[in-house]
Amino acid sequence: MKNRNVVLGKPFFITIIIAVVITGALMIASLSRTGGNTTSFLCTFSGSRSKDATETTPTQLLAVLHYATSRLIPQQSLSEIRVTFDVLQILSPCNFLVFGLGHDSLMWASFNPRGTTLFLEEDIKWVHRILKNVPNLRVYDVNYETRLSEADELLSSYKSVPHCMPPDVRLRGNTRCKLALSDLPDEVYNKEWDVIVIDAPRGYMAETPGRMSAIFTAAVMARARVSPGVTHVMLHDVNRKVEKEYAQEFLCEKYRVKAVQRLWHFEIPPAPTFFDFSCIEKEDLFLFKILA
Repeated sequence: MKNRNVVLGKPFFITIIIAVVITGALMIASLSRTGGNTTSFLCTFSGSRSKDATETTPTQLLAVLHYATSRLIPQQSLSEIRVTFDVLQILSPCNFLVFGLGHDSLMWASFNPRGTTLFLEEDIKWVHRILKNVPNLRVYDVNYETRLSEADELLSSYKSVPHCMPPDVRLRGNTRCKLALSDLPDEVYNKEWDVIVIDAPRGYMAETPGRMSAIFTAAVMARARVSPGVTHVMLHDVNRKVEKEYAQEFLCEKYRVKAVQRLWHFEIPPAPTFFDFSCIEKEDLFLFKILA
């Protein structure tokens, strides 16, 4: 998510493209017509709408101004951004959780008008830097207990830790499972998140936290969902070994619905039974129980 070494000299047309995407979202929200009646793809409430639902929010206007005048561009490509944008077009207003804070955060918030958009960031200094320019973003700082150098060991040993496995797996207060983010703010645990983007924490050096806990935590949240529907999980940087292996282990290939460049999109259903929690198949149950 963070892109501190931003290239300032990139062609200006890239910034314009981002601005056009955001402006298009606003146009769709206010001008789209179905059956002769103006409706909002971004703000649909089971067929009913209010006048406010079609009005542009201050966050959207700020996003258009920001990206039209700034040479700092989002880290994801236009094609990758479009994957999340298309989902939010359908679901917004919704609960949208983003692991990471960066130059694209205002864009993500503008895609979910009147919804709850929350960012989780590890670097408090980076939080202050971003909020200095965009103070209306909602951000919580997160303490990751893992290091990228531990990724292989954690993946090979988690099944031997009962608190990392059903029926004991949980997040809040679960200090026995190192992959679980156990000390997040209550708001994160109390909401069911419709869309989760994982583009942090840092995972490019051995001493950085890596995204193992973020991926595991998103998987547990998705499977603990009670409300109807799936949880959309977007994982960036799947060209890297850890992201790819942890996605295959916890988000499951069978739930992957799209792959665009370095981004994978998963639609994960709730886990009504033991088998639905894990990516393993039923024939592996005997071995799975032994390892657990």
